[in-house]
Amino acid sequence: MRFVLASASPARLAVLRAAGIEPEVVVSGVDEDAIAASLSDPTPAELVTALAAAKADEVASRLDGAEDTVVVGCDSMLSIGGRVVGKPGTVEVARTRWKDMAGGTGELLTGHAVVRSGDGAVVARAEGTRVTTVRFSTPSDTELDAYLATGEPLAVAGAFTLDGLGGWFVEGVDGDPSSVIGISLPLTRQLLAEVGVGVVTFWGERARS
Repeated sequence: MRFVLASASPARLAVLRAAGIEPEVVVSGVDEDAIAASLSDPTPAELVTALAAAKADEVASRLDGAEDTVVVGCDSMLSIGGRVVGKPGTVEVARTRWKDMAGGTGELLTGHAVVRSGDGAVVARAEGTRVTTVRFSTPSDTELDAYLATGEPLAVAGAFTLDGLGGWFVEGVDGDPSSVIGISLPLTRQLLAEVGVGVVTFWGERARS
């Protein structure tokens, strides 16, 4: 059975590898802005789940359909004061995000979608969202300037990481830390079970030894 990660995120890949899975990586080509625009007043959870599902579906449609395969798609966003934000893209936007987040909390939402296919057709699918509260510290101006200069916060949801340089400025999380990094191990295990697959199926020899 194949396990395909429909994401270019090195953080998601690292989480899976550390948990005993060596997935194939196939990056989706979906237009996230177009998908978001097509939804009618979605909740934050509905938005990230719809984006995750679109990624998984798009990748599944491009794979050789003969082999039993699961495709996992994810999408993360941060909710601050009821406003949902994704990747900042620029230093100016990231700086503004950090001014809003510093000393406060935000909810990191990660949508997940698992699509199982075989013999040229989708045979099962499952979706879900994990919400985790993140408690931020207040970086000094010097620290924030240095962090923004690394470029790391520009390409990640909410302009921070838990497993990288941004971890210096996170006081703690209330909930699932793997979901904050990008893919919830407990939720992914649950969704795999819903499509009839046990997570241990994908554990490599290192995990079994």
